[in-house]
Amino acid sequence: MRPDRAGAATGAGQAAPRGWERFALALASLKFTLANILLLLVAVVFVYDQGGEAEATQALVLPLSLLSVNLLAAIATNKAFRRQLPLLVFHLALLAIIVLVALGRMTYLRATAEVLTGGEFTHLDRIEAGPWHRGGKDGIRFENLGFHIEYRPGLRREATQNRIRWRDEGGVPQTVEIGDQVPLIIRGYRFYTSPNKGFAALFRWEPAQGEAQLGSVLFPSYPLNKDDQTTHWHFRGESIAVRLVLPDRVINPESNDSFRLPERHSVTLDFPWRLANLNPGEVLPLPGGRLTYVGLTSWMGYNVFYDWTMPWLLTACTLAVLALGWHFARKFAAKPWSAGENEP
Repeated sequence: MRPDRAGAATGAGQAAPRGWERFALALASLKFTLANILLLLVAVVFVYDQGGEAEATQALVLPLSLLSVNLLAAIATNKAFRRQLPLLVFHLALLAIIVLVALGRMTYLRATAEVLTGGEFTHLDRIEAGPWHRGGKDGIRFENLGFHIEYRPGLRREATQNRIRWRDEGGVPQTVEIGDQVPLIIRGYRFYTSPNKGFAALFRWEPAQGEAQLGSVLFPSYPLNKDDQTTHWHFRGESIAVRLVLPDRVINPESNDSFRLPERHSVTLDFPWRLANLNPGEVLPLPGGRLTYVGLTSWMGYNVFYDWTMPWLLTACTLAVLALGWHFARKFAAKPWSAGENEP
């Protein structure tokens, strides 16, 4: 008797896969997995070669999403996963990792900030963010109370110690010390100190009519740019070159020292029509009012990072490792290591 063609093709007692089942099996196939991995490889090479943060988000989200679909289909169609709980937990954790990485790229934020000593944080600079980022950064406030940095010979920077004052959700003032590895965390935004810090000139403009205004001019990072402390200030519609003049070394590169304000200094203002040098407290008469150089202070630069997926990624990774360990423990415990060695 000839075997039944349908039985030969599908196996005895098995019905032919329906259309949606065939589609699910195609999505779960290893060929689809390989194609997605190759697509992810191309995206990674593109990002490494010429992509920035925004390009990385656009390039990586598609292959990660396709890998998520592939893994979800494999979990749904492979009965071995459902029969073995450790394998099921491992693959679900793996699926969560892929989804969280994709969501993280869509909702992250990376930026910088510069805050005067004694001043308050108000805004971010050089912002890079995912297209779905909808944070509450506009309501964040904190005060930079000052910082301390030790230097070793050769201007080798030690850890930064920066005191910060802020108000918690209940409005209670809090004071903490942060650094390059210890962040200030407000509403999920992490503020780390950065190597960028320096000096800032404080000015008071007193117009002939109207109220006096206070302003600041931040000089380039010190000691990185110790030989060129010049910046540009947009003052009353003009671009003015402002230079910090330091007759003495602030940080001794030949011995242990620390960051501090210089004992002696002055500032030079290069107007298009005049050059003026001011010491602290000196007044410069100008058309329409007078400009007072109040003095010198410091500023601290911050690296700002936001990614709500980080703790969930840690949880998913931990769960995946534990599930995989559970699977192999059960597999090897089912058969003794020395089975058969003593058999005749």
